[in-house]
Amino acid sequence: MKHIDFQPVLFDTIKNYNKEKFFTDLMAGIIVGIVALPLAIAFGIASGVSPEQGLVTAIIAGFIISFLGGSNVQIGGPTGAFIIIVYGIIQQFGTAGLAIATVMAGIMLLLMGIFKLGTIIRFIPYPIVVGFTSGIALTIFTTQIKDLFGLTMDKVPADFISKWSAYFQSFGTTNWIALAVGIGSILLIVVTPKFSKKIPGSLIAIIVMTIVSYLLRNHMGITGLETIGDRFEIKASLPVPNGLDFNLGTINELLPAAFTIAILGAIESLLSATVADGVTGHKHNSNTELIAQGAANIVVPFFGGIPATGAIARTMTNINNGGRTPVAGLIHAVVLLLILLFLGPLTKHIPMACLAGVLVIVSYNMSEWRTFKSLMKNSKSDVAVLLTTFLLTVIFDLTIAIEIGLLLALVLFMKRMSEVTRITVAKEQLDLSHEGEIYHEEEKLTVPKGVEVYEIDGPFFFGVANKFDECMKNIGEKPHIRIIRMRKVPFMDTTGLHNLESLYRLSAKEKIQIILSGVNEKVHETLKKSGLAEIVGEENICSNIHEALKKAERFTN
Repeated sequence: MKHIDFQPVLFDTIKNYNKEKFFTDLMAGIIVGIVALPLAIAFGIASGVSPEQGLVTAIIAGFIISFLGGSNVQIGGPTGAFIIIVYGIIQQFGTAGLAIATVMAGIMLLLMGIFKLGTIIRFIPYPIVVGFTSGIALTIFTTQIKDLFGLTMDKVPADFISKWSAYFQSFGTTNWIALAVGIGSILLIVVTPKFSKKIPGSLIAIIVMTIVSYLLRNHMGITGLETIGDRFEIKASLPVPNGLDFNLGTINELLPAAFTIAILGAIESLLSATVADGVTGHKHNSNTELIAQGAANIVVPFFGGIPATGAIARTMTNINNGGRTPVAGLIHAVVLLLILLFLGPLTKHIPMACLAGVLVIVSYNMSEWRTFKSLMKNSKSDVAVLLTTFLLTVIFDLTIAIEIGLLLALVLFMKRMSEVTRITVAKEQLDLSHEGEIYHEEEKLTVPKGVEVYEIDGPFFFGVANKFDECMKNIGEKPHIRIIRMRKVPFMDTTGLHNLESLYRLSAKEKIQIILSGVNEKVHETLKKSGLAEIVGEENICSNIHEALKKAERFTN
């Protein structure tokens, strides 16, 4: 295997690190840690685990991602994108199943980085990314209705349509105080940036609404306003690592979910790092970043954590507050650890309706509805991919959405590529006037009698191989020589090679000579490796059409 592309930015940073950079990173790290607090708690609870597990994920994964990552400013931790997939895994396989799936996803991410797939991940079609991001946003919003309205429900159904049906039947049990707390939280988050850019609105909302909730419950005798403490017990300590029970049956069952976590984590982390590059002017190392994400997701489950990735909101907060090295990310993790150890028990007073308000804003920001609306004006194929991914995410689940979305995008890509590749035939004259071959004076070349010139314009792969066959069948009288111009063929796949070999053998039976023209170095190497160059004969692989036509003349004379 070639050299592994693993170069953590932190190791280069500390070579020229100084006191001034440290104080800038210290301030940014403290602020990001404070911003991450309510989000880690909210994402943990919404995912079906305790707030403590959300914080543990932010601490451990955040530290590892900054320590080993390929970005100067990336902040890692639990994100909204994972809520739905994590919740679904826990419902079906429990927290033990989630831990195994997360480790498997971590191994996949690690391998993606080792095999240098970082750049390829970023080529996943944009309509797919927007489709499932918008779908996740709507699903997160849907999961928060019960707590936002304080509804009295025995059990919330799992699927989207049943959820809303159950909500409409339960709206008569709305707790108006919980709803007021939820709406008040949303309003505080929305208006805070108008007064303060530094302090996050979600933190203001949690502090204010926790105080209000405490006063209402303990001094005004108001009951029914549910808090974190009513559902969870917060331990002010880091959990002890536990072993995981891996077995082949569980691994097979969890493979699709692990694949979804890995793909989602890769896309979100590299998207976040790319956005950060645009702001800071630095360039991240995508393969190193994937290795760091993989390491974080392998370690975190042993401490009870959930999947983690790069988080755009926290990364941008880091940048906006002066963070320019991975040290800020390490400090953010330490700040969260100190909060867990010394202020953890206070989180039990946070109202569930307030956290629902925080997640409503998160889902709105994730929805990308303006982008969604603009993509609806694109080509029919893009709209089909967008809507299919969106609807599958909302109605079924994210695993199916990503698999079907990628499959649909691949089919549409092949269709486009096959449409781009053209095959033309010339019998008597070859027009070079539009080819840019300016080193030859003549604009038209005479094709000798009994010679046919086929030109393949585009990739020669399985999507167009049949097109070549059809083109051959449509020719009437059989020639003595077939010249195949390949100057515009950037690559060939196995099907293309098989197609060309079949053509050669069929032509040989019919005593028709094959000459290849204008084969580029990469395609020539492919022909050599497959043994086809030897079958055709190296002397019959010409560098240009003029040489090929001269050889054809010698064969016909």
